[in-house]
Amino acid sequence: MSIEKRKALGRGLSALLNDSDNVQQSNNHNNNRTATVAPPAAPAPEANSAGSVNEIKLSEIETNPFQPRTDFDEQALRELADSIKLQGLIQPITVRRLNANSYQLISGERRFRASKLAGLTQVPAYVRTANDQQMLEMALIENIQREDLNAIEVALSFQRMIEECSLRQDELGERVSKNRSTVSNYLRLLKLPPVIQASIRDGQISMGHAKAMITIDDPTKQIFIYQHIIKEGLSVRKTEEMVRDLQKPQVKKEGKQPEPISFQLQKIQDDLASRFSTRVRLKVSDHGRGTIEIPFLSDEDLTRILEMLDW
Repeated sequence: MSIEKRKALGRGLSALLNDSDNVQQSNNHNNNRTATVAPPAAPAPEANSAGSVNEIKLSEIETNPFQPRTDFDEQALRELADSIKLQGLIQPITVRRLNANSYQLISGERRFRASKLAGLTQVPAYVRTANDQQMLEMALIENIQREDLNAIEVALSFQRMIEECSLRQDELGERVSKNRSTVSNYLRLLKLPPVIQASIRDGQISMGHAKAMITIDDPTKQIFIYQHIIKEGLSVRKTEEMVRDLQKPQVKKEGKQPEPISFQLQKIQDDLASRFSTRVRLKVSDHGRGTIEIPFLSDEDLTRILEMLDW
């Protein structure tokens, strides 16, 4: 018996098995010289990680405190809920993780509400990392692009971004893809009297009407024009014409100018102007005599005034 065989036997069964494995590996190597070794499998992505789309329980999601939209059409929500019941939620909402089992809505509150109405218990969601400033910006941009806010909601959101995110108007414009003048026009809406702002919010007058009125600085004149828009149903074009007429410089007539009227007569003049939704002028002489002038813009306007006077 050779020395090599004695050594192999002396090592026992395990040594022989190892030698057999080595031979098999050697043969496999010779028979598969061109084979490549597969790399180790990449680890599976962590569930609910940032940037991923995941199914998240609705009970684990809280609404976004920075949501600029305050009004949601109930009928539209019910229609969306019916669609979700049939098709499921096709477009994921976007959330940020607060802790292991808690998320905060960044955008998609309309889909979130409709999913609840549809009876879903969980929805697909993008998980993102965002601080409060990013959340406010993303919520605003998402709403403007997909579910237009009313002009006052946009203006309030712009103002909030400027104040809370320390943005200039041009920087804000870049964030929301609007030029600086557009941003400025929205912000100027917040300087209109509250009754006009409420009318814009409720859709009684358009952004075009509002843009015409913000060119006038006098709140009394703004109210005067607004009342005329509501009562006469003025178009934007007619409103712009009315604004131009009010802004025309008054031509001074030669000769003696009338004396300013007293505070009491001024109050009566203002009350009459409000009553007839048009400018009213009182002219009073030193002897207590006078006239009341009520201008009108058209035959229809005259008819309206006469009806108010029970003519």
